[in-house]
Amino acid sequence: MNTEETMIAYCGITCTDCAAYIATNADDPAGLEKVAADWSKGLNAELTAADCRCNGCSSEEGPWMSHCDECEIRGCAIEKAVENCAHCAAYTCDKLERFLDSAPEAKETLERIHAGLKVDPH
Repeated sequence: MNTEETMIAYCGITCTDCAAYIATNADDPAGLEKVAADWSKGLNAELTAADCRCNGCSSEEGPWMSHCDECEIRGCAIEKAVENCAHCAAYTCDKLERFLDSAPEAKETLERIHAGLKVDPH
C-alpha cells in the first residue's frame, strides 16, 4: 500500500488497508461495486457502492461507510474524544470486545497501540 500515513479506525481496523477506503480514495466505482457485492454477501445485507464509500470513520471529512452513523463504537469514541479505543480509560469495554471477537487483526492493532501508551499510575 502506498499510503503516506496509516489510519486506524476507532475499533482498530486499519482503514488505509480497507478495500472500501482504497476504492473511495482511488475514485474507483468498479472497486466500490465489488466491495458492496462482497460485503453484502458476507454480512447478509443489501449494500450499494454508495453505502461503501469511506474516507475512514475517524477522518474529519466524509464520506463515511453507511454503518458509521449507527456504529456504537464510533459514537462512543467520538463522545470520549479518543484517537481510537486503545486510548480509552475504559479499554476494553463489552461493546468493543463483542466486535473484536470477530476481528482478530483489529484486536492485535489495538493491543499493540495500548501496550505502547504510557499510563499514569495515579
